[in-house]
Amino acid sequence: MSQQGGKTTDATEKPLAPPGTAESQPAESVFAGPYRALTLGVILSVSMVAFESLGVATVLPGIARNLDGLGAYGWGLSALMLANIIGTVLAGRSADRRGPWRPAASGMLVFAAGCAVAGSATSWPLFLLGRFAQGLGVGAVMAMAYTVIGLAYPAHLRARMFALLSSAWTIPSLIGPVITGTLADHTTWRAVFLLMLPIIAAAALLTLPGLRRLNRTGDGETAADTAPALPWWKGPLAGAVLLTAGTGLLLQALLLENLALLIPLSLVGVAVALPALRQVTPEGTLTARAGLGAGTVIRGLLCGAYFGSEAYLPLGLQELHGMSSATAGLGLSAGAITWVLGSALQAKRDGKGQGSRTGGVALGFAVLLAGVAVIALVILTPSIPGWIAIVGWGIGGIGMGIAFNASTTETMEQAPAERQGEISGALQLAQTLATGVIAGLGGAAIAIAQHYDVGTRAALFGLFGLTAALSLLGLLLSRRLRATPAPAGSGVS
Repeated sequence: MSQQGGKTTDATEKPLAPPGTAESQPAESVFAGPYRALTLGVILSVSMVAFESLGVATVLPGIARNLDGLGAYGWGLSALMLANIIGTVLAGRSADRRGPWRPAASGMLVFAAGCAVAGSATSWPLFLLGRFAQGLGVGAVMAMAYTVIGLAYPAHLRARMFALLSSAWTIPSLIGPVITGTLADHTTWRAVFLLMLPIIAAAALLTLPGLRRLNRTGDGETAADTAPALPWWKGPLAGAVLLTAGTGLLLQALLLENLALLIPLSLVGVAVALPALRQVTPEGTLTARAGLGAGTVIRGLLCGAYFGSEAYLPLGLQELHGMSSATAGLGLSAGAITWVLGSALQAKRDGKGQGSRTGGVALGFAVLLAGVAVIALVILTPSIPGWIAIVGWGIGGIGMGIAFNASTTETMEQAPAERQGEISGALQLAQTLATGVIAGLGGAAIAIAQHYDVGTRAALFGLFGLTAALSLLGLLLSRRLRATPAPAGSGVS
């Protein structure tokens, strides 16, 4: 329960249903009449992001070679992820105030502009600018996808929707790497970004009308409306910008060869980023406090381990095993497909006992750790066939699907109704920040390896060791996912 503008609200209040629909009978399916159009639109929006993510990851090694950016390869991933932080924070807070339509529409427009810039780039810096714009859009679109689930669907349908969001990666995972890899091998990598534009247009046409129905009409107040106004430098935008700037400074400093510059700039980056991270995440995040704080940390560890490993899988297979872009992309497809399988398995066991979700998170991290170990062994051992890494990442995808579904459902259920946008944004922020940082650290490792002529293999060894450690830490923290209820009469609320 929470107090909101003098009114008492309950976090378990019924979700907002589209106007004009019957609410007397609870829907048993996310494709039932009141939810059908919105469900299809949200799935298509996530599929759009999935296609871009898998497609660009497949062809990025070739883009970096073409634009002379291999020495700063990590920035091809980190630029999008860091911008994602700003888009996520702004979209989540905006949705809590006025509804999800405006941030989703703005996100799709900016995403399309970023694709156009990246696809026409003639230099690595200009390409990174396009990736930054893409990140702003992706952050808004993905934050809205999770926010809408909390706003529009009843509790008994939310785990199913989270599973469907995972399944939205199925078709893109099957055709994305193959299509983009083939385009890059036989035409040009620029076609990958041009192909995104009609997909974005179709997603907007199908999604935005359904989101408009969820817009606030001004007949109620949220905690954001009634809270005292903060100075601009303490607001979410300032926090997101400072977090992005501090993290970016840290990652760029790690690319420097001069230690006299690297060390102080790295420290400045950390000093700027940490307070900002505290400002834009739920209370208790930095200490992994049981409940919302731990849920946010677990999302970061999970995505840092999975996406950090996946980001360098195509590079390892292409550079060290001589695979083509299309063949190396099959590893991404395998992980995405089995992610859906893992998510579906967790959706079936959801609610079966109080520990079904915390146990699912622990199991998911353990399976993901096994997947990381397999791909690391294959990529770092020339005598082992590269296709075994594809199988290994299929194992990792199962673990990711189980843990992602369980942790997201549990965390969002603990979020009060008036904070759904904020908590959804925090989870997305943790995901993108962790992915961007791990990708940047991997890029720094490659740059250092090139400078000291020790080879890409050594850099990838360090990267996979780090992602394995993140998986192990997530496994240890999984028991903190659910907050322990305060004793009666303790005064804690």
